[in-house]
Amino acid sequence: MSSPDPQVRAARNQSTSSASPAPRGPVVAVTGAAYGVGALITERLAASDEVRRVVAIDERRGDCDAAQWHILDVRDPAVADKLRGADVVVHLALDLDLETDAAARTAYNVRGTQTVLTAAAAAGVHRVVLCTSAMVYGALPDNELPLSEDAELRATAEATGVGDLLEIERLARRAPRAHPGLNVTVVRPAVLVGGGTDTALTRYFESPRLLVVAGSRPAWQFCHVEDLCGALEYAVLEKVDGELAVGCDGWLEQEEVEELSGIRRMELPSAVALGAAARLHRIGLTPSPAGDLAYTMYPWVVSGSRLHDAGWRPRYTNEEVLAELLEEVSGRHTVAGRRLGRKDATAAGAAGATVALLGAAAVVRRARKARRRI
Repeated sequence: MSSPDPQVRAARNQSTSSASPAPRGPVVAVTGAAYGVGALITERLAASDEVRRVVAIDERRGDCDAAQWHILDVRDPAVADKLRGADVVVHLALDLDLETDAAARTAYNVRGTQTVLTAAAAAGVHRVVLCTSAMVYGALPDNELPLSEDAELRATAEATGVGDLLEIERLARRAPRAHPGLNVTVVRPAVLVGGGTDTALTRYFESPRLLVVAGSRPAWQFCHVEDLCGALEYAVLEKVDGELAVGCDGWLEQEEVEELSGIRRMELPSAVALGAAARLHRIGLTPSPAGDLAYTMYPWVVSGSRLHDAGWRPRYTNEEVLAELLEEVSGRHTVAGRRLGRKDATAAGAAGATVALLGAAAVVRRARKARRRI
């Protein structure tokens, strides 16, 4: 067979070189894609040349027009149909709102994760990326500084949402055994800041005084939402896998936090602080259980060594993230985890509001004792 005419070969080569390259990279599905971190990572992945297509799943449509949207609850088994053709799922449909009923929150978080993992396996997805928190390591006085990713998860279910996160971690460990061929990566951020994040730990900096429990040894490490998105992208693109801890490099001591924030401390004995927090939560005056206090008392700083070894680096320092947090919460007034209106804060005064809440718990306790005597 004779070779084609040189002019024909040239035309063919020109046609081939001018054609658009075939799309490469994974198809990624994101749950919880309409808000918070889910919205940020959806935009980021949709703009990436390393991602072929983004499928966005939520109960309402978000703002990313470049994604293919499906509107449904992640607890609906029909989510499996929406995941067909996806290579990776980033599951971010979690409810960690302080004001949500605890039972309803757990039902949504745990059932949603179970459904997504099962649906992903049924749809032929090979990787699921979950996001919990470095809180699962627990805040304990004997924690190493920093903790490695392989450190034991010693948290208990006494802090807001931590019980749900521990159950999600358990599901993550079990999923590859239940669904051979399914790879699960878990990302655990430090204190998350940015994008309107509202947690018991960000509300700590809305208080007129920083509550310090006598004899405690706090160590503060933050994680900017953009750095979390960067870590999630590394996991999506399979640049790193396993359990991943993410946060700023290093940490801040309590004295540094007070100096940088300009907020003075209010120091209380452990029994008083923990007892008052428990009573206030029990009678419904505050959304935060006493277990949240442990994360302001003891270190739970993470090294992030796996991400660092893969080449990831945080864009933000602890000092920069703290400054952004303080700017974000400026004008808000929170006492013992309960956000006050401006009128409440003005009437109560800074120290007065704290004393009032602590006093309320003492009054309730005395009233209960009096009833028992009758």
